[in-house]
Amino acid sequence: MLQARFASILQAASRDDFRDEIVRFSRGLGFEIVSAMAVFDQLPGRSEFICVGNQPSGFGAVVDGTANERLDPVMQHCRRQSVPIIWDQKTYTSVGLGNLWEQQAQFGLCTGIAMAMHLPDGRHFVLGVERDQALPAQPAELMRMVADLQLFATCAQEAGLRVLSPDRGAGAPPPKLTPRELEALKWTMEGKTAWEVGAILGISERTAVLHVNNATHKLNCASKHQAVLKALRLGLIH
Repeated sequence: MLQARFASILQAASRDDFRDEIVRFSRGLGFEIVSAMAVFDQLPGRSEFICVGNQPSGFGAVVDGTANERLDPVMQHCRRQSVPIIWDQKTYTSVGLGNLWEQQAQFGLCTGIAMAMHLPDGRHFVLGVERDQALPAQPAELMRMVADLQLFATCAQEAGLRVLSPDRGAGAPPPKLTPRELEALKWTMEGKTAWEVGAILGISERTAVLHVNNATHKLNCASKHQAVLKALRLGLIH
């Protein structure tokens, strides 16, 4: 299910390790700048933001705190949706925020791709890559970049939430999954469909889906892919 070239992010043991891995990925994708942000909702209307990346020195002082920063169309998209957004100057000028784009463009953030993952219990993970060059004109090449970002984000969110806020959930016992739930996750890790998992385990496709969904819920994850990653980290499957 996972490409080995992305799986190394799962081994990140510190914020510095995590930063090095996302920078390596971003540059391999063709983007010099990358940022990752973990968001934890607290009281209504209040959230904790923890960011890491390699944005140029001075970027935050210029862009953060501007009157229009809270209206940034890329961030507004990520707050509401999980599908990636491909952005450039037109993304900002179309909503009357060309000045905001010009402010960040002077630091090399001219085009990019960003996405968010919204998880249970008010947890969110945002990953964005940026550069000063135009995005590929060929749709196939652009879609490959988006697909790689989505796959990497699935791996990175598990490590990011763990190392950026290590005190959350510290000491909590691992969830108890049934043998069937563990078997269903293990075969999902191998890339099997629900129908194939059912055939292997001698159960119906619907029951296989139920086992995977139950495991995903117990692991406090939003998708089966995230559940597999967390089960691997916890040593529940190998």
